[in-house]
Amino acid sequence: MKDLLKLKSSLSEEMENILNEQVKVEAYASSLYLAMSSWCDEKGLDNAAEFFAKQSDEEREHMLKLFRFINDRGGRAISPEVINIPTEFDSFRGVFEQALEQEIFVTQQFNEMSAKCMELKDFTTFSFLKWFLDEQVEEEYVMRRILDLFDVIGEEATGRWEIDRQLVKVSYDE
Repeated sequence: MKDLLKLKSSLSEEMENILNEQVKVEAYASSLYLAMSSWCDEKGLDNAAEFFAKQSDEEREHMLKLFRFINDRGGRAISPEVINIPTEFDSFRGVFEQALEQEIFVTQQFNEMSAKCMELKDFTTFSFLKWFLDEQVEEEYVMRRILDLFDVIGEEATGRWEIDRQLVKVSYDE
Protein backbone atom coordinates (compact mmCIF):
# COMPACT_ATOMS: atom_id res chain seq x y z
CA MET A 1 0.00 0.00 0.00
CA LYS A 2 2.83 2.42 0.79
CA ASP A 3 4.25 1.96 -2.72
CA LEU A 4 0.87 2.80 -4.21
CA LEU A 5 0.65 5.98 -2.16
CA LYS A 6 4.07 7.06 -3.44
CA LEU A 7 2.67 7.15 -6.97
CA LYS A 8 1.97 10.84 -7.51
CA SER A 9 -0.23 10.48 -10.54
CA SER A 10 -1.53 7.98 -13.05
CA LEU A 11 -1.33 10.88 -15.50
CA SER A 12 1.98 11.51 -17.23
CA GLU A 13 3.56 14.91 -16.72
CA GLU A 14 3.38 15.52 -20.45
CA MET A 15 -0.35 14.78 -20.59
CA GLU A 16 -0.97 16.83 -17.45
CA ASN A 17 0.72 19.83 -19.13
CA ILE A 18 -1.30 19.34 -22.32
CA LEU A 19 -4.57 19.12 -20.38
CA ASN A 20 -3.69 22.23 -18.38
CA GLU A 21 -3.12 24.06 -21.67
CA GLN A 22 -6.61 23.00 -22.73
CA VAL A 23 -7.97 24.34 -19.44
CA LYS A 24 -6.58 27.72 -20.59
CA VAL A 25 -8.20 27.35 -24.01
CA GLU A 26 -11.59 26.63 -22.45
CA ALA A 27 -11.23 29.55 -20.02
CA TYR A 28 -10.38 31.83 -22.92
CA ALA A 29 -13.41 30.60 -24.89
CA SER A 30 -15.66 31.20 -21.90
CA SER A 31 -14.39 34.78 -21.54
CA LEU A 32 -14.59 35.38 -25.29
CA TYR A 33 -18.21 34.26 -25.42
CA LEU A 34 -19.04 36.42 -22.42
CA ALA A 35 -17.55 39.43 -24.25
CA MET A 36 -19.57 38.52 -27.34
CA SER A 37 -22.69 38.31 -25.17
CA SER A 38 -22.08 41.80 -23.84
CA TRP A 39 -21.45 43.19 -27.33
CA CYS A 40 -24.68 41.64 -28.64
CA ASP A 41 -26.61 42.93 -25.65
CA GLU A 42 -25.33 46.44 -26.30
CA LYS A 43 -26.55 46.16 -29.90
CA GLY A 44 -30.05 45.08 -28.79
CA LEU A 45 -29.57 41.50 -30.02
CA ASP A 46 -31.14 39.85 -27.00
CA ASN A 47 -31.25 36.27 -28.27
CA ALA A 48 -27.65 36.38 -29.43
CA ALA A 49 -26.64 37.87 -26.07
CA GLU A 50 -28.38 35.00 -24.27
CA PHE A 51 -26.92 32.45 -26.72
CA PHE A 52 -23.36 33.62 -26.04
CA ALA A 53 -23.95 33.82 -22.29
CA LYS A 54 -24.99 30.15 -22.38
CA GLN A 55 -21.98 29.33 -24.55
CA SER A 56 -19.76 31.04 -21.99
CA ASP A 57 -21.26 28.94 -19.20
CA GLU A 58 -20.81 25.79 -21.26
CA GLU A 59 -17.15 26.52 -21.95
CA ARG A 60 -16.57 27.13 -18.26
CA GLU A 61 -18.19 23.75 -17.54
CA HIS A 62 -15.79 22.18 -20.06
CA MET A 63 -12.87 23.89 -18.33
CA LEU A 64 -14.00 22.56 -14.94
CA LYS A 65 -14.50 19.07 -16.34
CA LEU A 66 -10.87 19.07 -17.52
CA PHE A 67 -9.74 20.64 -14.25
CA ARG A 68 -11.40 17.93 -12.15
CA PHE A 69 -10.08 15.15 -14.41
CA ILE A 70 -6.50 16.32 -13.95
CA ASN A 71 -6.91 16.41 -10.17
CA ASP A 72 -8.83 13.12 -10.07
CA ARG A 73 -5.94 11.39 -11.85
CA GLY A 74 -3.49 12.69 -9.26
CA GLY A 75 -2.23 15.60 -11.30
CA ARG A 76 -2.33 19.27 -10.45
CA ALA A 77 -4.78 21.41 -12.36
CA ILE A 78 -3.73 25.03 -12.75
CA SER A 79 -6.21 27.90 -12.64
CA PRO A 80 -5.53 29.83 -15.84
CA GLU A 81 -4.91 33.50 -16.38
CA VAL A 82 -7.12 34.82 -19.17
CA ILE A 83 -5.88 37.82 -21.12
CA ASN A 84 -6.42 39.59 -24.45
CA ILE A 85 -10.18 39.15 -24.64
CA PRO A 86 -11.61 41.44 -27.33
CA THR A 87 -14.49 43.68 -26.33
CA GLU A 88 -15.30 45.11 -29.74
CA PHE A 89 -16.35 43.17 -32.82
CA ASP A 90 -16.65 44.27 -36.44
CA SER A 91 -20.15 42.98 -37.12
CA PHE A 92 -22.92 40.68 -36.00
CA ARG A 93 -21.86 38.10 -38.57
CA GLY A 94 -18.23 38.61 -37.56
CA VAL A 95 -19.05 37.56 -34.00
CA PHE A 96 -20.35 34.20 -35.24
CA GLU A 97 -17.45 33.80 -37.68
CA GLN A 98 -15.01 34.33 -34.83
CA ALA A 99 -16.98 31.87 -32.68
CA LEU A 100 -16.77 29.24 -35.45
CA GLU A 101 -13.02 29.85 -35.77
CA GLN A 102 -12.70 29.33 -32.01
CA GLU A 103 -14.64 26.07 -32.17
CA ILE A 104 -12.56 24.78 -35.07
CA PHE A 105 -9.41 25.61 -33.10
CA VAL A 106 -10.76 23.73 -30.07
CA THR A 107 -11.58 20.71 -32.24
CA GLN A 108 -8.02 20.71 -33.55
CA GLN A 109 -6.70 20.86 -29.98
CA PHE A 110 -8.78 17.85 -28.92
CA ASN A 111 -7.70 15.93 -32.01
CA GLU A 112 -4.04 16.62 -31.18
CA MET A 113 -4.56 15.60 -27.55
CA SER A 114 -6.24 12.39 -28.67
CA ALA A 115 -3.34 11.60 -30.98
CA LYS A 116 -0.92 12.20 -28.08
CA CYS A 117 -2.97 9.85 -25.90
CA MET A 118 -2.59 7.11 -28.49
CA GLU A 119 1.15 7.77 -28.72
CA LEU A 120 1.49 7.58 -24.91
CA LYS A 121 -0.93 4.65 -24.65
CA ASP A 122 -3.00 6.71 -22.23
CA PHE A 123 -6.33 5.10 -23.01
CA THR A 124 -8.00 6.45 -19.88
CA THR A 125 -7.43 10.04 -20.96
CA PHE A 126 -8.40 9.18 -24.52
CA SER A 127 -11.68 7.74 -23.27
CA PHE A 128 -12.28 10.94 -21.30
CA LEU A 129 -11.52 13.12 -24.34
CA LYS A 130 -14.01 11.22 -26.51
CA TRP A 131 -16.85 13.18 -24.88
CA PHE A 132 -15.21 16.46 -25.93
CA LEU A 133 -14.65 15.24 -29.49
CA ASP A 134 -18.35 14.41 -29.78
CA GLU A 135 -19.27 17.77 -28.24
CA GLN A 136 -17.19 19.62 -30.82
CA VAL A 137 -19.26 18.18 -33.67
CA GLU A 138 -22.30 19.88 -32.14
CA GLU A 139 -20.46 23.13 -31.41
CA GLU A 140 -19.22 23.54 -34.97
CA TYR A 141 -22.54 22.47 -36.49
CA VAL A 142 -24.55 25.06 -34.57
CA MET A 143 -22.17 27.90 -35.47
CA ARG A 144 -22.25 26.90 -39.15
CA ARG A 145 -26.06 26.76 -39.20
CA ILE A 146 -26.28 30.20 -37.59
CA LEU A 147 -23.90 31.57 -40.20
CA ASP A 148 -26.20 30.06 -42.84
CA LEU A 149 -28.92 32.38 -41.51
CA PHE A 150 -26.78 35.34 -42.51
CA ASP A 151 -26.53 33.97 -46.05
CA VAL A 152 -30.26 33.24 -46.33
CA ILE A 153 -31.72 36.26 -44.51
CA GLY A 154 -29.00 38.88 -44.89
CA GLU A 155 -28.36 41.69 -42.42
CA GLU A 156 -29.97 44.50 -44.42
CA ALA A 157 -32.99 46.36 -43.05
CA THR A 158 -34.54 44.15 -40.37
CA GLY A 159 -32.37 41.16 -41.24
CA ARG A 160 -30.22 41.44 -38.10
CA TRP A 161 -33.23 41.22 -35.86
CA GLU A 162 -34.72 38.37 -37.88
CA ILE A 163 -31.46 36.44 -37.56
CA ASP A 164 -31.44 37.19 -33.82
CA ARG A 165 -35.00 35.86 -33.60
CA GLN A 166 -34.24 32.71 -35.62
CA LEU A 167 -30.94 31.66 -34.02
CA VAL A 168 -32.70 30.27 -30.95
CA LYS A 169 -34.23 27.62 -33.21
CA VAL A 170 -30.86 26.27 -34.36
CA SER A 171 -30.01 22.99 -32.68
CA TYR A 172 -28.05 19.83 -33.26
CA ASP A 173 -30.03 16.62 -33.41
CA GLU A 174 -27.93 13.49 -33.44
